[in-house]
Amino acid sequence: MAPENAARRATVPEERPTETTRRLRPIPAQEPAAPPRVPVARPYVSFAQPETYDDGGERPGPADGRRTRPRTAAAAACVVLGLGLIGGAVTGSWLTGDGGDGAGSRSGFAAAGELWHSVPVDQLFPPTVKGDGAGPGGADRTWTRVAVAPDTGCEDAFDPILRKALAPVGCLRLLRATYTDVTGSHVTTVGLLFTKADAAAMASLKARFEKEGLDRRTDLMPRPYAPKGTDAEGFGAAQRASWTVSVLTDVPVVVYAVSGFADGRAVNSPQPAADAMKPGATTAPAQAGLGHEAQGLADRVERSLRKTATSATEKPS
Repeated sequence: MAPENAARRATVPEERPTETTRRLRPIPAQEPAAPPRVPVARPYVSFAQPETYDDGGERPGPADGRRTRPRTAAAAACVVLGLGLIGGAVTGSWLTGDGGDGAGSRSGFAAAGELWHSVPVDQLFPPTVKGDGAGPGGADRTWTRVAVAPDTGCEDAFDPILRKALAPVGCLRLLRATYTDVTGSHVTTVGLLFTKADAAAMASLKARFEKEGLDRRTDLMPRPYAPKGTDAEGFGAAQRASWTVSVLTDVPVVVYAVSGFADGRAVNSPQPAADAMKPGATTAPAQAGLGHEAQGLADRVERSLRKTATSATEKPS
């Protein structure tokens, strides 16, 4: 070994064992005391000890200063619990859809748009629909389903102008069913157009329909569904007498209904349901109560849809 290497090695201080964990035994006197370890703060919840009172009801003062730590811990616990309650409330509002523009309302809206393939047809279009007070003068109505159309897209399902008006929200799926009243005199097709739109687009379309009166224009009447071999077989475009179109904003659906005479007679002056239901209306659709037929059936199918959507998106508590 070279002399200079030996000399250099001799000057290197001897290595001393070090500890990497917190010591649990007394430190020998000959070893220098290690600097105190600063504990890493970790989140925890601690409840303070209850305070005691003397016979005079006076609260003892912090003579030795040890009461400060329990009070600090209690304050920390209140903060943690308060944040937990706030977080729980926010989470609950998301799950129940009460959060307005929150994530829960958006997910509930999207879930409602999938009902067309997850809900039985008898739930969307019941075989029998009761319409208490739905007729002229508050008379009761009952509608019986005579046909259900296969779920389809919207190609050739609407007249060109109505199809153009609905284009901004897109067409995911179209469901239709046709009903007759108990007398067999009237037939009504009710439809549920499930769109591809979000809530903002549905609100925009609803505002446009209301502002421009698109739901009252005869060139935007929905088409009926009239399968052969049923009481609605003669219910074609010329037989449309009254109709209603409702753009929903809490679910991505457009609800509509169109009514006519079951005997296949043509109607020269169709009238929107809102006008045909007005007291004193004298048109043929109004006198026959066809405005009530369209509006009454559409309202009840819409209510059933909303109820189904709410049940489908609710989370168990």
